[in-house]
Amino acid sequence: MDEYDSLSHSKWECKYHIVFIPKYRRKALYGELRRHLGEVFRRLAEQKQSRVEEGI
Repeated sequence: MDEYDSLSHSKWECKYHIVFIPKYRRKALYGELRRHLGEVFRRLAEQKQSRVEEGI
C-alpha cells in the first residue's frame, strides 16, 4: 500500500480511527473473545486492503 494516493492535481493520505465499544462498556471483551475479535478485525482489514496498526 502506498503512503500517499494522488491525482494530477492533488495528493492525500487517508487514515481512519475506529473505536469499538460494547454496550454499557461491560468487561465482556476479555480473554478468548478479545483474541477472536482481534483476528476478525485483521481479516476484515485485509479484505479491504488495509491494516490494523494498533489494538488495545
